[in-house]
Amino acid sequence: MDSSNKIVAVCAGSFDPITKGHLDIIRRANKFSNKLIVGILNNHNKKYWFNLDERKELVQKCITDLENVEVKTFDGLLVDFVLENKANIIVRGLRAVSDYEYELQLALTNKSLSEQQVETIFLPGSREHLYLSASLVREVALHGGKLDEFIPLGIIKDVQKRAKLMK
Repeated sequence: MDSSNKIVAVCAGSFDPITKGHLDIIRRANKFSNKLIVGILNNHNKKYWFNLDERKELVQKCITDLENVEVKTFDGLLVDFVLENKANIIVRGLRAVSDYEYELQLALTNKSLSEQQVETIFLPGSREHLYLSASLVREVALHGGKLDEFIPLGIIKDVQKRAKLMK
């Protein structure tokens, strides 16, 4: 495969915090990418538990075993981030059919804004993670619930510590 045919993919999200569902999509996307960029979005309209640098650190803790994966943060449009990083694929995880309509709108918008340079690939969530969301994790953490089923073991203490501060 010459460099013009390389698959440089971006898997983007807020990751507040990263869940086992996010990690599953990242691992699967890494299998078909020559390079995978995990893009951590900073949406100024959202209130986060972890700031951008903390979210980046949490993601990095969870992917130490993966090769050809880079973690970056960004503000602004995903499509601009993708083009700035010379990527050609956006990878999005889908948990339910209800996610598809919104994600399809985003995919078509990104393709149009990129002048047809960027494609979106949808990966269905793995069955064991379909119900997972970062907001569910935060709720469980706030109430002192067990987190090992929802998030990677390496970040449980970070999330528990933050939950105590958020009460």
